[in-house]
Amino acid sequence: MRLNFVILCLLFSMLASAQATKNDIYIDKGGTMRWTGSNQEASFYGVNYTLPFAHAYRAMGYIGKDRKEAIDRDVYHFARLGFNAYRIHVWDVEISDGEGRLIENDHLNLLDYLIAKLRERNIHVLITTMTNFGNGYPEKNIDTGAFSYLYNKCKVHEDEKAIEAQERYIQDFVKHVNPYIGLSYKDDPYVVGFEINNEPCHTGTPQQTESYINRMLKSLKKAGNKKPVFYNVSHNMDHLQAYYNTAVQGTTYQWYPTGLVAGHTRQGNFLPYVDSYDIPFSNLKGFANKAKAVYEFDPADVTYSHIYPAIARTFRSQGFQWITQFAYDPIDMAWANTEYQTHFLNLAYTPQKAISMAIAAEVAYEVPMNGRYEKYPNDTIFENFRVSYKEDLSELNQAEKFYYSNNTTTKPIDLDNLKKIIGYGNSPVVGYEGTGVYFLDKLEDGVWRLEVMPDAVLTRDPFEKASLAKEVATIAWSTWNMKVELPDLGKDFTATAIDKGNAHNAVSSAASILVKPGVYLLQKSGYKPTGDWHSDTKWDNIALGEFVAPEARAKTFSVVHTPAKTAEAGSLLQIEAQVVGPVLPDSVLIYTDRVSFWSEVNPHLKMKRSHGYTYIAEFPAEAILEGKLRYNIVVCDGSQKLTSPANVEGSPLDWDYYQTSYWETDIVSKGSAIELVKIIDQYSGIDTYAIPETSYIGRTMKESIDDGRSLRFSLVKKDENALFFWRKYIKDDIAHRGDALLKARYLCLDITSAEDISQLTAGFVTSDGFTYTSTFAIDKDRKVYRIPFSDLTQSRTVLLPAPYPVFLDRYFYPDVQIPFGVKNIEILELSTANSPEDGATLELKNIWIE
Repeated sequence: MRLNFVILCLLFSMLASAQATKNDIYIDKGGTMRWTGSNQEASFYGVNYTLPFAHAYRAMGYIGKDRKEAIDRDVYHFARLGFNAYRIHVWDVEISDGEGRLIENDHLNLLDYLIAKLRERNIHVLITTMTNFGNGYPEKNIDTGAFSYLYNKCKVHEDEKAIEAQERYIQDFVKHVNPYIGLSYKDDPYVVGFEINNEPCHTGTPQQTESYINRMLKSLKKAGNKKPVFYNVSHNMDHLQAYYNTAVQGTTYQWYPTGLVAGHTRQGNFLPYVDSYDIPFSNLKGFANKAKAVYEFDPADVTYSHIYPAIARTFRSQGFQWITQFAYDPIDMAWANTEYQTHFLNLAYTPQKAISMAIAAEVAYEVPMNGRYEKYPNDTIFENFRVSYKEDLSELNQAEKFYYSNNTTTKPIDLDNLKKIIGYGNSPVVGYEGTGVYFLDKLEDGVWRLEVMPDAVLTRDPFEKASLAKEVATIAWSTWNMKVELPDLGKDFTATAIDKGNAHNAVSSAASILVKPGVYLLQKSGYKPTGDWHSDTKWDNIALGEFVAPEARAKTFSVVHTPAKTAEAGSLLQIEAQVVGPVLPDSVLIYTDRVSFWSEVNPHLKMKRSHGYTYIAEFPAEAILEGKLRYNIVVCDGSQKLTSPANVEGSPLDWDYYQTSYWETDIVSKGSAIELVKIIDQYSGIDTYAIPETSYIGRTMKESIDDGRSLRFSLVKKDENALFFWRKYIKDDIAHRGDALLKARYLCLDITSAEDISQLTAGFVTSDGFTYTSTFAIDKDRKVYRIPFSDLTQSRTVLLPAPYPVFLDRYFYPDVQIPFGVKNIEILELSTANSPEDGATLELKNIWIE
């Protein structure tokens, strides 16, 4: 009996050793992460995800969701998107006491559970052991009595008692045994390594920093850790050499190319922003032999679906092997985007961005490490990938995989050998009106697995102030026609539902089927499969019948519409809106503010559904008169009516309808100037910046009977060579002024005064992401400046807002010359031509084109 037990233990040890060899990584002398078993280069791509801790943990309680079941749902989607990496900065304040002792509680148990579930999907983990800050955001911190609450974040690495607590904590943490897999973190082959702490703040001497890191390394070694240890080098630039003097094997970086927390959606072509990630300290001693990991990145406050692959390409060109976005929203709370309002990513709620992430993962796996590519715009097609700002499209097109984040006309390069499709909208192989992701996976000749997610529709700006009391995106479960044109299936095939509770089966007609959200086996008619394909069949890292989707949230109708800012009198005006609800409505009508309950005949426009949830209508030219066009959109379903923008039951034709809110468009004469900036309030659409960003611009609004409104900007100069910038996204202001725009010749600025500013530069950023400007001298006797378009010349593009980390370039210098095209302008830009005096002021009134 004793012998059998010994043999069993030896077998288990051999199995664990073989698994570790397969899944462990090491870092070679050249700073490259490699798989222990094969010595091949390792490449990782995935997300941060924080459900075991902080706000996400609490929010699950607020909305009554089982946290482990929530983890199951999200990890399934990680697998479907092809991620193989997960990173988390552990909130040490929720799992430690004041002395640094590890506390076994629900937070730690959920982290264990999450790691075990990731392991089942073959997803590896990089753990940042400490955050050294509070657990509140976006709420208030909750003092747990943990050691990080006892010390200032910028002193926690210098105070002896704080360091002792961290030594105790980090040893306990890596030795902690995950009860779901029976291995400690330091022995789990799926844990790639440890980052000591998240974005450390070192205010002491570089020698103190080096000493602190060495003490943490010694503690980890004492705990028996043999995994690579990483340290953040993108903060505290005056301590750089101290980092590289230590024995850490990896270094970590972040990238937020569009800044953070704008409070609204940012728009414009950001591809120049992600064209390069040059590290200015790459010549430091020790730099070359340390692996590079991206612990966090995101084009924040952006809803576009074309940027992620470009970012991944740029990271790979700099030799990064670990790339994890921050942060993926748990599916059960993504409808509100409360966790980190400046980020918004979830397979169900942001389907196009999620596909872009899946494509970026393939970039990380396929693009060669340290590969070199041409400068933008000549790098928008690379390897098997394409990105397009104008189409808002990410695309992967290789022999076996075809992924696309938006409608595309691109044909698969090898349709006969295609094995996997991830898509949104229409392509040459799939036609679909729905607004969710679909997956097609070839199981064998004549048999495919189809997974269709429900429809997602943004109902408001997801980057405004967050609250669980409001919905930023809704979900609808609709049935749509889907055309699948694969040679392998032919025109005649069956669709058999295999996900739990789905009884919707279909037979194709000319390669088209009706589908609702769920999972289906598509099988060529008359074909007998060789495999045993059913709901429980294991395939890749999923079971075929698995399906995760949020319940329908569109219980009532929502109307999503942005009115034209300005239109020309006597011109056709197209109105477009998205109308989403539990069903398609009977009709959607537009009424202007001229309708009356008392009138027997009220004029109206009937909107037509063009595709999906999109409805359009045209105001005839004779109805577009100078002044204000004000209108409602009324959704009719049976006897029920819903009027927007008030979003109330009833119709403007009801006797007791009392709402006075309308969508509005300014109607101007065809020959009038094109208004770009009109001072209406303290913001007036103008964003202000300074480089370096330690300087800044203050503003106050002035108003007088004689001169009207103006904005007075005060320049606060903290840096010797500081430059100041004013920007406004104007694409919406000019969208319906095409004829006037083509006839225009001048950019005009009404500047009331400019004190201690000698020169200004003004111009535009176009849809190409290129900038065209002209510099002019300030004349105290002059008020209106008229800059001829012919004076605009191509110049550097300023990357505003400033990217993080701080060592990145603030300018993009194009290699190619593209002639200025007024029809392509998207952003108005004004800046100081040189560094002004501290306290300089600029008083600005209106800006227009004529």
